[in-house]
Amino acid sequence: MILKPDYNLISLDEISVDELIKQGVKAVIFDLDSTVMASKSGTFEQNVLKFFDELSQNFCVAILSNNKNKNYIAKAQSQCKIDVIGHANKPNPKTLLQYLSSKNIEPQHAVMVGDRPLTDILAGCLAGTKTILVDSITRTTEPKLTRFVRFLERLTIRR
Repeated sequence: MILKPDYNLISLDEISVDELIKQGVKAVIFDLDSTVMASKSGTFEQNVLKFFDELSQNFCVAILSNNKNKNYIAKAQSQCKIDVIGHANKPNPKTLLQYLSSKNIEPQHAVMVGDRPLTDILAGCLAGTKTILVDSITRTTEPKLTRFVRFLERLTIRR
């Protein structure tokens, strides 16, 4: 099934660097809002920035967002040492594939990490990367309607 992620995790903390290395991963690409940053907050938590630094020791690390606001993307970029690319138009895999090509990394050696099956995971699947679905970084504080919509979207994947 195209929407079945390779890994279905609760949080970023569950991502195993050793497992990624063992699988030959060379690039880890993240979604922005609700995956590594609270939606529309424009600010990374310190533990996420530390995680990026740790990952960058072994992998090419980047963020690929559908957000089209150049100022928002620039604000995110100013806080971290990794590439932050906006206007990705996921689930279309074009921007993801262009980024990997610019780094001379084959899609099968990359992983797409995101909180949305119908955008992030589908983009990774269409590009030929491994995929990791995580729950929203703000899962404990999101409104009930948002949580319900996330529940419905996850019904589209098979575990």
